[in-house]
Amino acid sequence: MEKCIWCKDGGLLEKYHDEEWGVPVHDERKHFEFLLMEAMSCGLSWKMMLQRRDAFREGFAQFDFEEVAKFGDADVERCLQIDGMIKSERKIRGMINNAQKFVEIQKEWGSFDKYIWHFTDGKTMIYPEHQQEWCVRNELSDALAKDMKKRGFKYLGSVILYSHLQGIGVINDHEVNCFRYKELTGM
Repeated sequence: MEKCIWCKDGGLLEKYHDEEWGVPVHDERKHFEFLLMEAMSCGLSWKMMLQRRDAFREGFAQFDFEEVAKFGDADVERCLQIDGMIKSERKIRGMINNAQKFVEIQKEWGSFDKYIWHFTDGKTMIYPEHQQEWCVRNELSDALAKDMKKRGFKYLGSVILYSHLQGIGVINDHEVNCFRYKELTGM
């Protein structure tokens, strides 16, 4: 069975690729989970984020964005004490801020899902040119980053958001010979 080259580690990356990466997300809590993990990954590897997912789950209320949006100083201190947590007070406070902004988008749009998918009219984007040359950002991620920055999100620039859009299935960048490309596009 053919797979994208980047995932072949026989472990967490491969499991993530095979089960989650590129599958369209429409669940609010899953949206927040992936957004939080991408923001926490700023400057770090995605494999590290997968290794720390349970610590994030513990620290950030099982990815309950409404609860995280209410976190205060005691919660920041509690998070910093969790084994496996990224030990950055600034990032933890940034995730609380992002939870607050996430809730604001829900109030404005009805759901974060409607907001994020409106950038592509609800369609998964496939860029054939990415099969020849790997891309780390594009006009779509630039537009999303600009809008999210204007809304006050932190640690979510165009490169991080491009990766996020791939992860939640807004962009399908699976290699065409990958079994997931075929499954997700029906080709």
